[in-house]
Amino acid sequence: MNEAIHLKYLATSPSDLLWGTAVNSVGFQEVGPGEPYPPSNHPSRYLFSADHGRILDEYQLLYITKGQGTFRSASLSNAVSVRPGTFFLLFPGEWHSYRPDPKTGWKEYWIGFKGDQMDNWVKDGFFGARNPVTQVGIKSDIVALYEDAIVTARDQQSGFQQRLGGLVVHLMSLLRFYSRNQAFSEVADQINRAKIIIAEQHRTITPEALADELFMGYSNFRRIFKEYTGFSPAKYIQEVRMSRVKEALTNSSLPVKQIAFEAGYENEDYFFTAFRRITGMTPLAYREKTQGKKTRNV
Repeated sequence: MNEAIHLKYLATSPSDLLWGTAVNSVGFQEVGPGEPYPPSNHPSRYLFSADHGRILDEYQLLYITKGQGTFRSASLSNAVSVRPGTFFLLFPGEWHSYRPDPKTGWKEYWIGFKGDQMDNWVKDGFFGARNPVTQVGIKSDIVALYEDAIVTARDQQSGFQQRLGGLVVHLMSLLRFYSRNQAFSEVADQINRAKIIIAEQHRTITPEALADELFMGYSNFRRIFKEYTGFSPAKYIQEVRMSRVKEALTNSSLPVKQIAFEAGYENEDYFFTAFRRITGMTPLAYREKTQGKKTRNV
């Protein structure tokens, strides 16, 4: 794609919005050093003054692959530097402004969209206007998704909005994935080592012993582990143990007590209570269901 592409408008039907995500615009443009920004051929629907900024009624996800510049928004106290490999996310109703450095220009990809799916992600705290800028580096898979979206929007075959919605979900998942892993880059090896130790020693390992093996204080280890995995160490160990129990119940005829003991549950009453709380059924009922047998009340 050698020329900037601007799709001024993509029609959305009620069924497109029911899908969860509907795309309004997608494209890219390259602004050379010293060239005006926004360019004169920028879509009139999205034209704005970099000095005065603007407010949109949709989300937009922009990705810079070349050059540098700045980004400002109502939720930020200061302008944020933008460089190659930077995502910035625009929120509906949020004032913002951005521009390339006149010395470098930049190349930007964007996709504009709306829908309940993104609204729910924002409501649940996955994305927020207070953290709109993320540096993830230059990633070929991200560029490929934008280019796929541009071609899909250009051709506008039947069902193209649903395909575009899927590409938006993929882009947002990569934004989340790369930003999370970059934030934990210094401790990722330790947390992954902890997960390996749990997989190998889930029957006997304790959270405190795990922290000791990693030469970390327990409080710090617990905090970092939970931020990284979404589970406390104790909860993660229990999840691994339960997954072993479920696997054995489904794929073997071993007695339930033996399965529980081999997974690390020495207290039979605690095991049955925990299993029922997690699955909503007894171990025998779970075995009969997953082995395709007629379920009976036990």
